[in-house]
Amino acid sequence: MDLEILAAAGAATKKSFGFVEALKEGGWPSWTILATLVVMSIGSFYILFTKLIDQNKVLKQSKEVKANFWRAAGLQEGAAKLEKNSAYRQLVDDGIAAREQHGLLTDPVEAHDWLHGAMNRSQESINNFLNGGLSFLATVGATAPFVGLLGTVIGIYSALIKIGITGDASLDKVSGPVGEALIMTAIGLFVAVPAVFAYNWLQARNKTIARDMALFSNDVLGFITSGGKVKPAVTAAPAAAVKKPAPAAPVKK
Repeated sequence: MDLEILAAAGAATKKSFGFVEALKEGGWPSWTILATLVVMSIGSFYILFTKLIDQNKVLKQSKEVKANFWRAAGLQEGAAKLEKNSAYRQLVDDGIAAREQHGLLTDPVEAHDWLHGAMNRSQESINNFLNGGLSFLATVGATAPFVGLLGTVIGIYSALIKIGITGDASLDKVSGPVGEALIMTAIGLFVAVPAVFAYNWLQARNKTIARDMALFSNDVLGFITSGGKVKPAVTAAPAAAVKKPAPAAPVKK
């Protein structure tokens, strides 16, 4: 009977530890910080996947340009081969429109300068679209660890206040709440690290796309200002391999 009483008393005094208990220790500030980190994480992955889809579309269009565009006789014919509303189609259409607008100018502006400015504006608009949202990733990567650290500080503060009220500062009373509060710092790092990797990766891909578009824009500019005489070299399409006929079987005499 005495053993049963002691076991019941031990179970009553035993305290459970865990992540939910840590949030309860911190109160509504800890719950608010956790919700902020969750929103940061969801936003980071949303931007990662949406920008990845946009980049893949532009990279696919780049392959189509290299394969088909410069085989056309003129810009209009080449633009017709490109996907409508694509990035490279926009560059070509803006170049053609700038060529037509130059003839309407009354001030003596060189055609090269006018076309170059128009092509740059078109290219910048595409780059700005692809870079949209990356600043959010950079912000998350820079601030998420500190947001998690704030949650840790609040959790430790709340735990120490309760320990001070009870007057029991033994190791088993301190280590549990402090260890629970450190979970918030870990969550902040888990949110920040993917955001930093996503930002650097998407930025590198955007630089590749911007370089390809700059080369294409320069080729279009040269084609327009030369009246179609300057044109990138086009690699001939690989001819279909001719299958050699199998040797005839020897005729037995």
